[in-house]
Parts: sequence; structure tokens; C-alpha cells
Amino acid sequence: MQRRHLPLVNMSHPVAMLARRFVMVTFGIPVLVAVAMSLVDSYRRRGKKPKPFPTRTAAQTPVGGGTVTTYSFGQDLYDDMLRAIEGARSQVLLETYIFKGDALGARFKKALVDAADRGVEVRVIYDQFANLVVRLPFKHFPPHVKVLAFPVYSAGWRFFDLRRYGRDHRKILVVDDEVGFVGGYNLGAAYATEWRDTHCRITGPGVADLTRAFADFWNLHREKRFRRSESPMLISAPSQWEPKIRVHRNVPRLWMFPIRSMYLEAINRAQRNVWLTSAYFIPDEDFVATLVHAARRGVDVRVLLPAKSNHIVVDWISRGYFRQLLEAGIKIHRFRDAMVHAKTATVDGSWSTIGTANVDRLSMTGNYEINVEIIDDSLAREMERIFSTDLTNSLELTLHEWQARDVYARFTEFVLRPLRPLL
Repeated sequence: MQRRHLPLVNMSHPVAMLARRFVMVTFGIPVLVAVAMSLVDSYRRRGKKPKPFPTRTAAQTPVGGGTVTTYSFGQDLYDDMLRAIEGARSQVLLETYIFKGDALGARFKKALVDAADRGVEVRVIYDQFANLVVRLPFKHFPPHVKVLAFPVYSAGWRFFDLRRYGRDHRKILVVDDEVGFVGGYNLGAAYATEWRDTHCRITGPGVADLTRAFADFWNLHREKRFRRSESPMLISAPSQWEPKIRVHRNVPRLWMFPIRSMYLEAINRAQRNVWLTSAYFIPDEDFVATLVHAARRGVDVRVLLPAKSNHIVVDWISRGYFRQLLEAGIKIHRFRDAMVHAKTATVDGSWSTIGTANVDRLSMTGNYEINVEIIDDSLAREMERIFSTDLTNSLELTLHEWQARDVYARFTEFVLRPLRPLL
């Protein structure tokens, strides 16, 4: 009897098709919806100007062996930054995520070049991806200004090395090792008056840690692919520590992400209040659980967010946590009519942080970020006053209001939910 040979059926093909369809449905549709929403929002925002908002005058607070000055209005900050650069005698270190080629950016560029012309060592770091729309001539500096343009793509042939995909989201200025600035403000004319952000100016022993943060980044990324050929940036070890100020740096290249741990530790220790401001709020489950546990043990937990940020998709994705937070008694305040871009928190009238890291995956476990942690009662009281001022321009979201949202809102939140781990 002749044996019949049945044709082999390749079962991997339908499995692969199903896998592709699953990925397309799970991520493709949300991505298309996100793109469409962003385009529509961009069209609607054309020509619209944010409304004025209340701010506090820059306040200087003695902290340890130096001072910390807090800024909540960009023009005040920029005036002091420019004054520091114009008075520089030996060194200026500037690192920024966005460096706009507008009138304010031109003032900063001129101040940097003028400082270099009079013999000051000037180093500048900026992120190329964040400045793709900036005209190329503006990004050209004379040779005596040392520039490190952090590249759009830095992984080289190491495609799967996740340590090499973070953006440089930091904002630092250090002048003569005597004064340092750090916080959420990028450099651009719109940020001077139209965005609500928070920055601080540090003097005293705490400045040395900002200098080291800049130097470490420069030395880590000065390879030839960054078009750098200079010798490493050398700095002397600080002669003393400032115990009330700690500088925390997220360094993806070294797989170091201490800022998230800093937040979680402070919230876990809270007994009275946790007041947190974040421009983009997409926390992980552990972060949410930490806030919820604090609220349930009687801590006054408040989160201040933009009612409408410059990234509408982020706004919608962040709403996925609102029910859980509101049901735990956490108060959510939405800043009206302008973008609040601050990344700050204060706890129990003694602990505060000001920096560049948002409460989202990109900042907490993705980008190069820097936050200062300050343990000082007087500074915490000033941070509470800033937060209270912001609340006068905010609306509180109630649980009843949230539960009454329409079907369209619920459906949009559901569709965009798969993008949450990416942001």
C-alpha cells in the first residue's frame, strides 16, 4: 500500500499574522488617535496667548552655608542668569534642553560669546532633538565657546542598548563655581512670561555639586561621535559638603535613576502634607500606591497639574490615574489658562525638591534629569507659599465631577491607555 504524503502546514504564518494584528490594534490605533489629537490641538492653539497668572517675587532663603532663591516667573530668572553670565570672571557652564533662537535666546548667546571674548571659559550643552526646529546658524558658536550638542541618536550600532536612548532634559547654569541655577525653565521668550515654571539659584557649598553634575555629563559624552576632541573637563573636589542640599541625577548611560527613589522616600516619610506639582503626570503603579497610602494615613496629598498642557495626549493619558487618586482622598488641582511646567514638591514643612524631572516614565527611568533635594524649614515654607499662590489660579477636580464625565472622554482614555508605559 502506497503511503500518501500530506503537505506540511506552516502554522507559524497565521500566528505571525495574529501577532501583527494584535500589535497594530493595541498600539497602532492609539498612536493614530494620538497623532490626530495632537494635530487638531495644534491647529486650535494657533494664535492663542495664555492669560496672566499670579506669581511670587523671587525670594532668597538662607540654607546652610549659602542661599537658595526661588523663581516662579521666567523674566525674573532670566535677568539674574544673564547678570551672572555678564559678571563671570573665570567659567560659565550652561546646559539646557531647549535653546530657542528667538530674542531671548539671542541675548543668552551674546552674553556667552562676550564672556568667552574676555577670556572666560565657556561651555554649552544642548539637546539636538529638542532644538531641531532652531535655525542652524543660531546653533553655531565661535571656536572659543566649547559646545557639546547631545545628538538626536546616540546609540550607534548598539540598537538594543536602552542605556543610550535618554534625552538630555537637564537645565543647569553654573558661574565661577559661586552661583548655580537649576530647575524647569528652558531658554526662550515664551517661557519668560507665558509659562508658569519653577527654578532656583544656589550659592554656597551646594554649587559644587552642580559643577560636578555638568562636568560628569561632559566627560561621559565627549567621544568623537559628539565631535569633541578636548581633554576631559577637570574639576577639584569640593572642600566641604552642604548637608541640607543634595543633587540627584538620573544617568541612563550608567543605569542610575535616584530621583524616583528620592520622591518615594519623602512621600513614605510624610506625616502632614505632600504638595506636588508636575507638568506631565504619568506615574507608575508603585508611585500611585505610595501617594494613596500617604493619603489613607491622613496626609494632605495634593497634586497640581496643568488643566491643559502643551501635550494634549499626555493630559488624556494622565487621567487614567484620577479615579484611584480621588477615591483615596487625594486632591487634584488643575492650573488654568496657562502652562504650568514646574517639577517640584514639598513635604511636611521641611523637605522640598526643585528640578527637571516630571513624574512620568521618560523622566523617572528614561532621560538625563537633575533635581535638588533641600531639607530646610524656611525653604519649605516658601515652597508652600508658591504652591498656595498657584492654587488661586487653579480649579479642584472633585470625584463627583470625574464620575460624571461623558462617554467620549471615557472612550478616549480607554483608547490611549496602551501608550501609558511609553510616556
